[in-house]
Amino acid sequence: MTEAEARAWLRDHFGVSRETAVADFVTRVVAEQGRQNLVSAATLPDIWRRHVVDSAQLLLRAPGEGLWIDIGTGAGFPGMIVALLSERPVLMVEPRRKRADFLRDSAAALGLTHARVEAARAQAVTGEAAVISARAVAALVDLLGAAFHLSTPKTRWLLPKGKSAREEVAMAARAWHGVFHVEPSFTDPESLIVIAEGVARR
Repeated sequence: MTEAEARAWLRDHFGVSRETAVADFVTRVVAEQGRQNLVSAATLPDIWRRHVVDSAQLLLRAPGEGLWIDIGTGAGFPGMIVALLSERPVLMVEPRRKRADFLRDSAAALGLTHARVEAARAQAVTGEAAVISARAVAALVDLLGAAFHLSTPKTRWLLPKGKSAREEVAMAARAWHGVFHVEPSFTDPESLIVIAEGVARR
């Protein structure tokens, strides 16, 4: 998927006005990159494919309503993309203060009144999520432990992972049960997404 194809994919799935809003956010990320290291510099030329569409695809795998909690939002992927492409409430959890400030400023500038940011670790946050996402934050078993208190039996977990996704699911199954499956990413056939529901401690 090229950058042009990534933008076309987003436009086809979410519309021109949403694509324009995302483009405004991408501009903010690139500008902020000079002040703090938000994403790997090597991925900037590929930001629409590597970060935007990689985040947006999660919406197609999510139930349509309820609070979306994104753990370790970092530069805004996927939390800001979810907020820009939908009207559902989004809580972005980011412990690093400078990144949290960037997310708050961006949400305010882009008029995202349905999005908020907590500058905290997941363990310190409260809420009841319909969806929990986390992109390249921690090993699956650690992430489940940190964020389980934010879930219900109906919560869907959407967790982009690399090639190790199946191994992480196997390790997590020693301490957790639920319905886990792994799907390929739209943007990279070697990237995988762990999708889980009914997660509970053994």
